[in-house]
Amino acid sequence: MRRSEDGEGRCSWAEGDALLRSYHDTEWGVPEYDSRRLWEKLMLDGFQAGLSWITILRKREAFRSAFRGFDPRKVARFGERDVERLASDPGIVRSRAKIRATVLGARAFLAMEQSGTDLSTLAWDAVGGRPVLNHGRVPSQTPRSEHLSDALRARGFRFVGPVIVYAWMQACGLVNDHAPECFRREEVRRLARG
Repeated sequence: MRRSEDGEGRCSWAEGDALLRSYHDTEWGVPEYDSRRLWEKLMLDGFQAGLSWITILRKREAFRSAFRGFDPRKVARFGERDVERLASDPGIVRSRAKIRATVLGARAFLAMEQSGTDLSTLAWDAVGGRPVLNHGRVPSQTPRSEHLSDALRARGFRFVGPVIVYAWMQACGLVNDHAPECFRREEVRRLARG
């Protein structure tokens, strides 16, 4: 645990880079309940596979532009020509597999909506409706992330293994993995519904 410039404790992974620090201090771990925003974050976490989060964070606006603001209805209509166009876009991660997974993810998201299930309900049900407050060592995956990963795969999502899903759960506040000494731990805990 390091101290921030203002003397507050902060998770050690967020020190050293201004963009990471800002992300940590304003977004990471904040409970997200909006299904569309959850989907965007899940897709970005899929793009992170094998890369560092700072890489994705630096390219986030380019991803938003390339994927039409992460509007699932627009992305679901992408075809092979769009995949090829995006695979040549230097502003994003140019993995055809991850691009195709995002298109499939948009279609899966819409299919869930049509069946009367939304991503927010699925995600929050996995943690009993309240963020899990972790203590001690932060895992890379848990039985909950494995279960949620299986549920997402069954609905047609790709790049949603249990490690990716756990990172997503952390980012979206489904679990609170801010270090006990981090000034954000209690702040994000108070933002939870219920």
